[in-house]
Amino acid sequence: MNQIKSFVLRSGRISNAQKRSYTDGQQFIIPFSGFPYDFSLSFGNNNPLTVEIGFGMGKATAEIAADNPGKNYLGIEVFRAGIGKLLWEIKQRNLSNIRIIEYDAAEVIEKMIAPNSVGAFHLFFPDPWPKKRHHKRRLLQKPFARLLASRLLEGGYVYFISDWEHYAEQALDVFSQIPDLINPYNGTFAPASSWRPLTKFEEKGIEKKHTIREIYLLKSSIGKSFK
Repeated sequence: MNQIKSFVLRSGRISNAQKRSYTDGQQFIIPFSGFPYDFSLSFGNNNPLTVEIGFGMGKATAEIAADNPGKNYLGIEVFRAGIGKLLWEIKQRNLSNIRIIEYDAAEVIEKMIAPNSVGAFHLFFPDPWPKKRHHKRRLLQKPFARLLASRLLEGGYVYFISDWEHYAEQALDVFSQIPDLINPYNGTFAPASSWRPLTKFEEKGIEKKHTIREIYLLKSSIGKSFK
């Protein structure tokens, strides 16, 4: 895969509380490795795995995990302030079904996650790279979409959300070119899911009067016969 990183390095402040949570919560962090990882070793069970790519400050991640104790959640993030905040949420809510990898999501998914092993991928408000000359840096390109499909279990889903119209349209087009990913909404955007809490980025988008666009796709090998 022509590697596009899932993040761009930006300076950011980390609070003392977030530093303490990061230090105290290392048991919830899985080190990056360059080979497939058996996540049941970390979770202690074989519950379905949902992977969230870039969880920001992690509040929505924690809420979803708290509402679904029978599922495992792997959050991939590089910004330590957000990791520290999610670790704080884990402690406050006494959650046992979240683990974190502090590394580039594209490499984690390619090298650590085995094919046909993930129940769901969440991509909530990825960096839109709004300037035209930067569109090539967007994570959601065809090679990455193919990678996601290859890691999904049959019947698993990809859930993509953006408040940037052009990025959402581009993502819809990219996903339509992946044979194994089926759009159950006739190739259009999906309605909002009631189980998903608002994220911080979503709140900012709403304040700016941006329209929230959601894409929901299911993996099905049946798609190969008519794509």
